[in-house]
Amino acid sequence: MQGEQRARTIFLLLWTLVTAVKLVVAARLPLFVDEAFYWQEGQHLAAAYSDLPGLTAWLSRLGVEIGGPHVLAQRLPFLAIGAWLPWAVSRIATRWFGAVAGWQAGSLTLLMPLSATLGMLAVPDVPMALAAVLCLDAGARLLRQVDAAAAVKLALGLMIGALSHYRFIGVIVVGFIALLLLPQGRRMLRDPRVWVALAVGVLAWLPLLAWNADNHEAGLKFQVVERHPWAFQWSGLWFLVIQPMLVTPILCVAMWKVALAGTRAGGGARAQWRYFGLIGAVSTVAIFVLGFFTDVERISFHWPLPGYLALLIAVPVVFNGWPRWLRRTGWWMAGAGLALAFSYYLMASTPALREQLAGYKYYPRNFAGWQPLASAVREELATMPPGTRVLAGNFKVGAELGFQLRDPSIEVLQHPLNDKHGRSAQLGLWGLLHEGQRSAPMLLVLSPSDQRYRDLLERYHDVCRQVGPLPPPRVVSNDHGFQRFLLFKLPAERAAGPCVTPAMAWIDTPVADATVDGMLDVRGWAFKDGVGLARVELLVDDRPVAEAQYGRAYDVTTFWKISNDPQHPNVGFDARIDTRALAPGRHWLGMNLYGHDGSVERWQDQVFVVPARAAAGDAQGKR
Repeated sequence: MQGEQRARTIFLLLWTLVTAVKLVVAARLPLFVDEAFYWQEGQHLAAAYSDLPGLTAWLSRLGVEIGGPHVLAQRLPFLAIGAWLPWAVSRIATRWFGAVAGWQAGSLTLLMPLSATLGMLAVPDVPMALAAVLCLDAGARLLRQVDAAAAVKLALGLMIGALSHYRFIGVIVVGFIALLLLPQGRRMLRDPRVWVALAVGVLAWLPLLAWNADNHEAGLKFQVVERHPWAFQWSGLWFLVIQPMLVTPILCVAMWKVALAGTRAGGGARAQWRYFGLIGAVSTVAIFVLGFFTDVERISFHWPLPGYLALLIAVPVVFNGWPRWLRRTGWWMAGAGLALAFSYYLMASTPALREQLAGYKYYPRNFAGWQPLASAVREELATMPPGTRVLAGNFKVGAELGFQLRDPSIEVLQHPLNDKHGRSAQLGLWGLLHEGQRSAPMLLVLSPSDQRYRDLLERYHDVCRQVGPLPPPRVVSNDHGFQRFLLFKLPAERAAGPCVTPAMAWIDTPVADATVDGMLDVRGWAFKDGVGLARVELLVDDRPVAEAQYGRAYDVTTFWKISNDPQHPNVGFDARIDTRALAPGRHWLGMNLYGHDGSVERWQDQVFVVPARAAAGDAQGKR
């Protein structure tokens, strides 16, 4: 009894603390680009959409209807589901393994980073996790005895899953495999009440099937065919590295022991143990195997979560059979993993901290710069004729600006990114895919940070083909230019003449993160199609420090074959900067590019490092 009370107290304290932190982070964290698009879908209510079934958009709409146009309001329904999840896991574990194990399973759900952070983002994985847990609970109860209440819960879980994501089909398949491998499962599947529940679950897919039937299977083709290479890729091995980190190593070992122990037959709750173990094992192994053939460019580390939740239910039983020091290490390691996960989100939500990640692999670009961009857009619109519309370069910009400006109908240029994320068909249905023609001024907003650099010039020329030569842009630079936006005031009539694009540049010397001692030689190239550049100004830590010698012969047209800068091949520049007065540590080398059309474009900064010995040597010389 004392152990139960202690486990319950720990759970309640953890639940209160984790829920409070999630609310604080969710209120501060800017919308992820997918969240912004789900908000936009919620403002155009429908039974299903090109990328997803309807539930995520409906929940997003519910949140803003209740709490207004705020990021926390949109996320509230998802936070509520995330807060409910540990209670549900605790209740399932209590039913089959006792009260102490139940509270401990709930606590582990609050500590495992993948499940603990669930709900902070308004994404489909949240209702899908809800559906998976409902089906887990119902399935375990039906293994013992088929009754109407459990069948209704199964039907409810299947319905929510069908309305959440295409990936829930995998959860259903894994569940069937687990049931077919169990004698109790095969007996359960012979009961008509179970098949009625399954039929209700099948009917919930009808809105999505109807959407695909009306739109040439665009959503199905994207989710099953177009987004995946379906060719072997060794990068699938990263699963073995990333997943133990995301669930913490000792907890990962415990979950696999649940899967292995669950393969053994036995009485009592052993059928349920095997059920949870088989679902978790089959799910995780299947995702690992598919990882060698499926999409690795977009975020997919959360895909195994439904299987992990099944394994987590019985983990306390495994933990309690281990030495005390190993159990404690597992708990503390899970807590440390959760602290790291929250720290990342807190850093992404704090501009001053997020800036420190600029230049690193895990820089949270999709969270960055949307509020400064919206402010700049408002300022530019205030100087343009009344009724001027915003034209976004891709769906990300359109959705994020739509949320910031309270306008879900911002038109979007055709862009490969729209196709890559399965959003083109939906934008077309809304009539928001812009063909380039216009009869009134428009404010064009481009996001070069979303484009691979080697494809950027081609993208600029494609924009020229759609809207004409581009006027001088206003640059909105965030986090040393690692998130940049370009704003163009397009006149009512398409301008004539050759394609004029934003400037392009590259620093050959120094390389990024170079250690610099004394005089710094800077060499590179820069050009601006259509008009050319007049000069290049160098900056260190946002302060002008040198005027580069621009116009050295440097032929870049062997790579940028479509470039039409009239000054080719004389687009190289050189400069020398004295770094001896700089403090030791990281510094940022930047450029202002001045075009012959009057444009001034701030380029992305580059890090260099001044060592401590340089400062010490300089001080000694002065003495």
